[in-house]
Amino acid sequence: MLDVTHMSVFDTDDVQPHVDNAAQDAALLDAYSHAVIGVADRVGPAVVRVETRRKDAKGRAAGGVGSGVIIAPDGLVLTNSHVVDGARELRLTDSEGRVMEARLLGEDPDTDLALIRADSVRNLPAAALGDSKALRRGQLVVAIGNPLGFESTVTAGVISALGRSLRAQTGRLIEDVIQTDAALNPGNSGGPLVTSHGEVIGINTAIIMGAQGICFAVASNTAQIVLSELIRHGRVRRGFVGIAGQTVAVPRRHALAAAIDNGSGAMVTTMEQGAPADTGGLMTLDVIVRVDGEKVTGVDDLIRLLNAERIGRIVTFDVLRRGMLRQFDVVPTERVSTRPAAAAK
Repeated sequence: MLDVTHMSVFDTDDVQPHVDNAAQDAALLDAYSHAVIGVADRVGPAVVRVETRRKDAKGRAAGGVGSGVIIAPDGLVLTNSHVVDGARELRLTDSEGRVMEARLLGEDPDTDLALIRADSVRNLPAAALGDSKALRRGQLVVAIGNPLGFESTVTAGVISALGRSLRAQTGRLIEDVIQTDAALNPGNSGGPLVTSHGEVIGINTAIIMGAQGICFAVASNTAQIVLSELIRHGRVRRGFVGIAGQTVAVPRRHALAAAIDNGSGAMVTTMEQGAPADTGGLMTLDVIVRVDGEKVTGVDDLIRLLNAERIGRIVTFDVLRRGMLRQFDVVPTERVSTRPAAAAK
């Protein structure tokens, strides 16, 4: 005899997991959508279109368009240096179409960041800068901006990698850059990269042409440092010692003899006469391996370590000279920024 009851119970148990899985997938997709929508609603009003106005060499009107994010209700806006490109006349347009005149407070081409202020406005919607050191690979992020002129565009992706280095237009490396696969296009530059909690953890800066899903943002912790310097001084101060160099390998026998673990260092190739490095006793062909006890594995480490904190005070350089480790005291002065950057660091 056919056991109908048994078959009925069997079929129900077999179908139920599929129903539950479908419901779970729908719930997860709904949660993802809600996260992106929440970020767009919260941070979107703080994102502005940045337009520059200038005249070219022939006196004709010229300019560019990018994005920016309001970081204070009184109209402070972060964007890219390459968006403003030194322009003094700026115009902002918010998500509601309101147009605001703005002015450049300062820029730092070495990190591709600029600070501008919207004039005659108060109580603007603002976004908060988060802690980029707390990010993890695979974390959901949302980019908001004006790609190709399409205003208030939202794209989502994940953190692809952390701690990247990216060459700025000045030739200096931007450290601790965030790599994301959130879709970016020309016009997104200067817009925010935002976590699902609505915190700005990056300022979108570059797209690799010809690649798919490889985009970069300057980390918010870098932006915090630059922001502080621009507000206080109108520029980002960096140390100058008057040398140019190149990254070279440190022979293992020299490293062992000097009791250091450097596989490479920064070799002094040229030196400005009378500059701090010269008066401090450094010579060409010296290989710098430490600055104030911090390892130098190349020119980029040396650039990073010559920050504002070391201007005007004694800084100890550990160098290999003819295979022997020696120490010299150097007092960096403030580096004069140029566009493009000078060869000496």
